Order: sequence, then structure tokens, then C-alpha cells
Amino acid sequence: MAVPPEGTPCWADAMFSDVEGAKTFYGDVLGWTFGESSSEYGNYTQAYANGKAVAAVVPPMPGQEGQSQWCLYFASPDAAATAARIREHGGEVLMEPMQVGEFGTMCLAREPGGAVFGVWQGGVHTGFEAVAEPGAYCWAEVFTREPEKTDAFLPAVFSYTAKQLQDDAVDFRMFDLGDQTVLGRMRMTDDFPPEVPSYINVYFTVADCDEAVAKATKHGAVLRFGPMDGPFGRFAALSDPQGANFSVIDITRTAGEMPKSTDVS
Repeated sequence: MAVPPEGTPCWADAMFSDVEGAKTFYGDVLGWTFGESSSEYGNYTQAYANGKAVAAVVPPMPGQEGQSQWCLYFASPDAAATAARIREHGGEVLMEPMQVGEFGTMCLAREPGGAVFGVWQGGVHTGFEAVAEPGAYCWAEVFTREPEKTDAFLPAVFSYTAKQLQDDAVDFRMFDLGDQTVLGRMRMTDDFPPEVPSYINVYFTVADCDEAVAKATKHGAVLRFGPMDGPFGRFAALSDPQGANFSVIDITRTAGEMPKSTDVS
């Protein structure tokens, strides 16, 4: 795969106290298979959909047990320069840029609205080998209680342009790179328990949303929303058995008109 443009979501991984349990869960729900764990890199284990690398699972770092959450990484040609912009625009660098062998350089950060994300400067590993295919990443949304901070931060760091959804019922913004929409931002309402922090919700593509939900709940996942039909597909939001939030979407099953949006200067 070619190196994606700066600011493109390019990889996702999650820490699980029970890695084998996570492999069983996502193997059934998303059809993933798994490579060998790399002891040199903290038992990092890549997941594959139809033989293509689509994500990874890893045991937690000391002190972070029981805090499972998907982390989305954004592509950068220079992780150190991106880290500097993150600080400059009110974000927090949680892990300084660190070279991961010949694979690339990673950095972890928190945007001012509270959501944690990663930065990835690709080496031999440029990121997703498949997107919007069954089992692969498809889309992501930043869920935040302070959208004004998030909305100012993201375009300053990644040169996005923004569009605001014209809908009085929901505060939703989309961020574009060129003519491609790459990320959404949703204001968290009072429906979210106060103990749930801001986070990035990652969507994985499935061939059948209802079947994926049935498999997930059978394994102990909690259905948070849906399944629901929309103009982008039939989707549902879940929390896996270890508490990591994610969504599944069947992009072949669409309903309704595309929402109207307004460019934001």
C-alpha cells in the first residue's frame, strides 16, 4: 500500500488484558485471523481479514490493565513535527515519538476534547492493507463533550477542511482531506454516562450487520445502539466483552438520503 496522506486514519490497535479472549471474539465477529505475537514488541499481534493486515491486539502495558479501548492512528510523514503541532494547539503528547524497528515511528496523544489517538509515520508498515472490505476498518468518529476544542484542534494539526451536518437533532462535523471525508466528530449528549470519557469510535466493515451483532452479543458484548439503517449503511455500536467500544457497518445496505452539510471556514 502507498503511504497515505497526512491525517488519514491508517491503523488501529487495542490493548486487552485477555488477548486470547479478544482473538476469539474478533475472530468470530469480524472473521479475523492472527499472526504470531512479537515478543520483541510487547507481544503485539496483527489481525488479518482475508490475508490482509487490518488491525492489531496487544497485552496492556503495566498499570493499564482492564482499560481496553481501540486506538486510531493518523498518518504522518514526520511524527516529531506532528507531535510539536499537537502541543502547539493544546493537545497532550502521552508517548513521545518512538521508532518501532523498521516498521515505523509511533506517537500517542490526547486532543483537547479528551480523546486519545495515535500518530504513525510509516516505515515498512504503512498501515491498513485493506479498507472498507469485510473485516477491515471503514470509518471513525471522535466522540467528545467539548467539540469546540476538538473542532479547532484537528484542522490545525492535520490540515483538514470541515463540514457541519445540517441537523438540529445532532451536532456532527466531518473532516476532509482534499475531496475525501476521512473522519467524523460527534458531540456526546447526556445519554452518555458521565464516567465515559471522550473517545474515537472505530467502525469495522461486515457483510451482515445483524449477524455480526448476534455473534458479538453471544460472546458477551453489549449492544449500545442499532442495528439501524442509514445512508452510509446498516450499522450498530457495541462494547466488546472487555469494554472496548467499536461499531460494525454493512456498507452495501443503505437507506435514505445523504445528509446535507455546510462548509465551515
